[in-house]
Amino acid sequence: MAYTVILKRSAEKELACLPETLHRRIATKLLELENNPRPPGIQKLHGHDGYRIRIGDYRVLYLIDDQRETIQVTAIGHRREVYR
Repeated sequence: MAYTVILKRSAEKELACLPETLHRRIATKLLELENNPRPPGIQKLHGHDGYRIRIGDYRVLYLIDDQRETIQVTAIGHRREVYR
């Protein structure tokens, strides 16, 4: 059962602004989410819907729709800024 990862336009822009090595690490993690949307190390967000995955000092925030088998990435950013 493979999920489809969809990036919001704002998340695409945030990802495009990152250095290439970090961009590659995050893209790899996003591809891994297709096969396992709830890998070890993710956390459910408090006060918001969705989950977050940690990649160094950066966070990827996303929602999972099990019925449609989609993952919508809502934000990508540094840990001190992404939750605002």
